[in-house]
Amino acid sequence: MNIGELARRTGLSVKTIRYYSDEGLVPEASRSAAGYRRYNADALARLEFVRTLRDLGLDLATIRRVLDQQADLRSVASAHADALDTQIRLLKIQRAALRSLAGRGTGDLDPKEVERMNRIAQATNEERRRAMTEFLDSIFDFGAGPVDNEFTKMLRGVSPDLPDDPTDEQLDAWVELAELIHDESFRAKLREMGSWMRSSQKPDEVMPTDPQTAMELSELAFGRIEPLVEAGVAPTDPAAAPVVDEIVAAYAAAAGRDTDPAYRRELAVAARRGYEPRAERYWQLLAVINGWPPVPARMHLWGWFADAL
Repeated sequence: MNIGELARRTGLSVKTIRYYSDEGLVPEASRSAAGYRRYNADALARLEFVRTLRDLGLDLATIRRVLDQQADLRSVASAHADALDTQIRLLKIQRAALRSLAGRGTGDLDPKEVERMNRIAQATNEERRRAMTEFLDSIFDFGAGPVDNEFTKMLRGVSPDLPDDPTDEQLDAWVELAELIHDESFRAKLREMGSWMRSSQKPDEVMPTDPQTAMELSELAFGRIEPLVEAGVAPTDPAAAPVVDEIVAAYAAAAGRDTDPAYRRELAVAARRGYEPRAERYWQLLAVINGWPPVPARMHLWGWFADAL
């Protein structure tokens, strides 16, 4: 076959075949009397093989090593597949970041914001862990040493762990979480909570800091409040008073306090301090990323309780 016939059979251009031939990937069988390249069936099969490997993304140097039997095709294919997996994961995260930017509205985007989003998309697992560590350190360290209790240990023991093949939902959650932990107003709110834990007044004299006790009391409060909220009962409605009294009594008992006006005032301050919808969103995003059961939206119930107090 001449080079034109080979081009028709393979669908490749004459220029490409000539380049592959010059590179030694598809050697010619002979030359005609006029000096034109001639190719045989072996060249056709070799060219089809080269085209297939190129379509799969292998570079010419690697293909040459395979053809010259200096590299095992199985090993090359495995290594290339691993590299493609990495590229696919990166592209998915970049897509999630672009979706987030596209959803910002019609206003101009701050170039610094775009650059930060790009860094979020490019982050490795180790960089994600470092970002979380820096976030938690910024909240719980106040110069005199970090706050160290069961609550902070629980927070430090949990980090976003994207799987090797994350879903679109997990990638979107990571991008949102990364933005959240860099939100200075969110950090300031959590630092305010952490600072209260270091105050001269022991916080567990108002509300328990033990995670298990706090969770049990929260479940009690949410279980009593949710039906009232669903029924449209306002925090200031007289019908809310018995439920609020019951919840206050449970918290007072856990703190070893009486349900007097002084305690109710302290509990009201603590409840308002603990109202932060973004903290709930933080846990919801972690649940999505780590494949945990969904975290229900309940912070609005706590806001109702704070208003009632």
